[in-house]
This record gives sequence, structure tokens and C-alpha cells, in this order.
Amino acid sequence: MTITMTSDTSPSEQVILATGGYDHTIKLWQAHTGICQRTAQHTESQVNALDITPDKQHIAAAGYTRIRMYDLASNNPSPVVNYEGLSKNVTSVGFQEEGKWMYTGGEDLSARIWDLRSRTLQCQRIFQVSAPVNCVCLHPNQSELVVGDQSGVIHLWDLKTDHNEQLIPEADASIQSIAMDPLGNLMAAVNNKGRCFIWSLSGGGSQEPTKLNPCHKIEAHPKFALKCAFSPDSSLLVTTSADQSARVWRTSDFTLQTELKQEGQRWVWDAAFSADSQYIVTASSDGIARLWNIEKGTVEREYSGHSKAITSLAFRDQIVNP
Repeated sequence: MTITMTSDTSPSEQVILATGGYDHTIKLWQAHTGICQRTAQHTESQVNALDITPDKQHIAAAGYTRIRMYDLASNNPSPVVNYEGLSKNVTSVGFQEEGKWMYTGGEDLSARIWDLRSRTLQCQRIFQVSAPVNCVCLHPNQSELVVGDQSGVIHLWDLKTDHNEQLIPEADASIQSIAMDPLGNLMAAVNNKGRCFIWSLSGGGSQEPTKLNPCHKIEAHPKFALKCAFSPDSSLLVTTSADQSARVWRTSDFTLQTELKQEGQRWVWDAAFSADSQYIVTASSDGIARLWNIEKGTVEREYSGHSKAITSLAFRDQIVNP
């Protein structure tokens, strides 16, 4: 299998790898060569989170007090849409699968939904909590948001009924990242004590809300955990940490498959799987993004060009058989 991208493919067919961080830039990379194709300016703040729209036409960047949308189909280095009027850092951004709306979370104690079909750029719905929001995850059913906050509470917000449930997996520990597998069978959350909690999911159909059934707790890292993500085939879970590593776990029994670690890597802030679940891209405080071969545990390619820590990445690839 080969990751391919050519200059004459449309954005919807391209491999898109974007990184952002503390140097106030967003870089778009040629995934198979490691060459930076384009740098966009995010002048007002660091980049806290990135996500690509489902049609691959735009990328959203969450920063301090605003969300910027950049056009992937042009070489315009400036944002084409600006969502402003927020206070404090926006920490999460993502999209409904058909691109109808965007969801965000932030240190203003809220998760928000933005109607992308509206011309007003106004937030349509707000879910208020009592602590800064560190992460927001959309259930594959597209009708429930899971919100993790600094006080350690996980909130399940049913968008159909506006009903919400809460759980606290561990007292006195902040929830740093939440992920659901693509099949909607598993949910993972990591905290600032390096632990990863796993739930099996039931319900979540058209009439009933999702129920979380605790099934595993992993001592994933000896230090602060930062991110978790499931592979597209649901067989693997990656966790990243301030311990300078990313670790890959088998979802069949939650044993460690491999540790992705390299000298000088420093904090690993973000990670994303390739579409075939065989590779992972990581973002690190040393200003380098890396493409890892999971089976070998080796770095296949480095993306070097940021002058400060890379704290977020977004990756969409097309896999073709040679």
C-alpha cells in the first residue's frame, strides 16, 4: 500500500497533512516527501487544534478567542472565514460528518455548535459546564457530543433532547482527550495523571442515549497524557504524553503493541492514524511531526519546519493499491 498525492489532484482526493503550534503558523505538507507546500499565518495566537472539513475544502484552526477557516484549494495564506467573539482559548474543533455544523470547546466553560450553512457566523447552541473544556468528541451517530473538562468531569450531551449525563472517572484529575472508535463500540479518555479509561458503549440509537460501561483502566504513561485516538479499523488506540512518547494499544485486550519514541522528541501533543491503520503521524514539542510505521515502530518520515512546539495536527490520506 502506498500513500500518494500529486499536484494535479483536487483537494478532495489529496493526502492532507497540516500542523500548527506555538510559532503562529499552519503548515501544509507533502506527506510522501516531507516537503512543506504552504505556510498559512495564524498571527493572533498559537494553534490549539486543527480539523479538516469533510469535503476537504477547508481547514479550521482553533486559537485564542477565535476560530479561523482556511481554504485548502487555493494558495491564499490568510483565513477566509473568521469566527470571533469568543473569550479565552478554543481547545477543540471538529465537524459533523456531512459538514452541516462545526463543534468547538474552550476555556470559556463551554462547548458550542456553529451552523456552517448560516451566513451569520453565529454560534447556534451552547453547552455550559463549570470548568474549562479541554476536549470535545462527536459520537459516530452524529447526535451526541462528549465533553471533557479541567475538573475531571465527562459530560454526555444529547443534541436531540438537550439532555446530559455526567461521570467522573477519577477525582482530582483533568480530562485531556476523549475518543470514540469509528464503530461506536468503545470510548477512551486520558487524564493528566497518565491514565486511560475505556468504556464499552451501548444504546445510542435513534431513540435511546448512549450508555457507558466501564471496562478497562490503563496506566498508559508515567506523566501527563495529552491525546488519545482510535484507528480507522478500530483495532488500535494511540495515547500521547509529556513522557516524550506515543503508545499504541490493541483494543482486543488493551495490551501495549508498541511505543513510538525517539531521542529529543519531547512532549507528544497530538497523533492521527492513516486510513489503513498502519501508520501514525505525531506532533511534538521539538517542532517536528513524524510519520511512524506502527508494525516496525520506526520513523518513516519527518516534517521539519516549525520554529516552536507543534501542538496540533490534522491528517486525511487516500490509500491506493499500487
